[in-house]
Amino acid sequence: MMNPSRVRRMVALLGILAASDPSGALLAGEYELVIEEKPMNVTGREKLVPQINGSVPGPVLRWREGEDVTIRVHNRLDVPTSLHWHGMILPAAMDGVPGLGFPGIAPGKSFTYRFPVRQSGTYWYHSHWDLQEQAGMYAPIIIAPAAPEAYRYDRDYVVMLSDWTDEDPGRVFTKLKKQSGYYNFNKRTVLDFFREVSDQGLGAAISERLAWDRMRMDPTDVADVTGYTYTFLVNGRPPDANWTAIYRRGERIRLRFINGSAMTYFDVRIPGLTMTVVQADGQDVQPVTVDELRIAVAETYDVLVEPVGDRAYTIFAEAMDRSGYAHGTLASQAGRAAPIPALRPPPLLTMADMGMAHDTLNGSPANVMAAMDHAAHGMAHPGADAPTANGATASAHGPDEHGPGSDMVAMMPMDRLDEPGIGLDGRERRVLVYTDLQSTKPGYDRRTPNRQIELHLTGNMQRFLWGFDGKKSSEADPIRLRYGERVRFVFVNDTMMNHPLHLHGMWSELDNGAGAYKPRKHVINIKPAERLSFEVVADALGEWAFHCHLLYHMEAGMFRRVIVTQDAGASG
Repeated sequence: MMNPSRVRRMVALLGILAASDPSGALLAGEYELVIEEKPMNVTGREKLVPQINGSVPGPVLRWREGEDVTIRVHNRLDVPTSLHWHGMILPAAMDGVPGLGFPGIAPGKSFTYRFPVRQSGTYWYHSHWDLQEQAGMYAPIIIAPAAPEAYRYDRDYVVMLSDWTDEDPGRVFTKLKKQSGYYNFNKRTVLDFFREVSDQGLGAAISERLAWDRMRMDPTDVADVTGYTYTFLVNGRPPDANWTAIYRRGERIRLRFINGSAMTYFDVRIPGLTMTVVQADGQDVQPVTVDELRIAVAETYDVLVEPVGDRAYTIFAEAMDRSGYAHGTLASQAGRAAPIPALRPPPLLTMADMGMAHDTLNGSPANVMAAMDHAAHGMAHPGADAPTANGATASAHGPDEHGPGSDMVAMMPMDRLDEPGIGLDGRERRVLVYTDLQSTKPGYDRRTPNRQIELHLTGNMQRFLWGFDGKKSSEADPIRLRYGERVRFVFVNDTMMNHPLHLHGMWSELDNGAGAYKPRKHVINIKPAERLSFEVVADALGEWAFHCHLLYHMEAGMFRRVIVTQDAGASG
């Protein structure tokens, strides 16, 4: 009989060899991952980047619910590194965030992760050291459930979306710090102003321009980093590589969408097919059929599609700011392709994204400027808490004390969970919204929350500072929770940008009107000027990260520590 340890080494070696192909999977209960610099060529320019087992993305890790996994990570870089298991429920010391009970993996050293797999579904893993994630350190995790799934499919494909730049990520960050709009090439021109005068009248056009100036924002500031430097990838391949998923006539296909981008939101559609969403962030949801979905940075969505005949279909992932796209093909044979849709016009932020709806302010110059004055002085608008035209109730912004860490205030943040998002119109096609998501099972813990913690998402665009309540991570006290308590977090987005918030180690139950069937998520996107809440059971002892998953926002300060302890000294 062969020595068991030798068998494990052989299996690990085979896994590393398989990982040279992005579709290669490591299938054993023990894994060897090697991080080292290797050449990568996406745009015709070769560069050295940190890779996991020699590929971008790294190898797919396939686990089974209920098993224990051991992952030995070997750092062959000349700088430290780490791996974080995104969305996994595990011991804090295994979460892989340097500085939170984990020292990072020093150059030339190894670290062994060990934890039980207590869930199933689609997840991913990535570096949590510096800006290595942007450089190419990310990969999928697929976990088979212990019990049979409620839906049938014949084939199963990972569709990992990401953004690639030939620039050094540190240089990208430096540019943003010096000039936050460096990559925005859609700024409004004098000709745009004349069109606005023609459409709105001179007074309204001037007032709106002054309002944006007061907020130190431009309505074209939809994304901080754009297709000017980014190439958008599917499973590590650029659009012209035509990554292809094969199907046979009559088959039902499962597509596991993972947004492994550093900064890019994607609007995903497959012209000619509807998509039935069956999982969000690895958790089963009641099936909902849509034509398009927006996937925020770090989210995952699993969908079922049923191709007809022997056609080819384009899997089209359009950047939210319309500066580019990633695409692949669903086809009955390799080498086929379908037409690629034209990019839609770049979207513009509106007064609603400032927290000032046109229907509330009537669009008049006096009202717009008065509202800006109230917001600038931290005062609630006199008309706050009144129903708006769509029947929703706006929440007035109270006195603001966010200081220099914030140069913008959403005056009337609102519930926007049923809105598809900037640049999407649910009237043209059925677009997934958060109110569509309902868990297939009632919540595991339906206690009334013990307390409520309210945090404001804040930013200073001129200085590219991001944080909570006007403080960047180095200035903020940790959020302290008592083990076992149930807490409602209320978030108010005072900025005019989307922020995908990620709490490590614990599920976030989105309060979206689904009652006992609230969806459990590991990333919750918050739209501009939006107020939403989610509930958390503090069932994981230790120190955890809580941050915006826009990589450069996190690096610029939108990060907080969450400490879960047995003692009663917790506070928000």
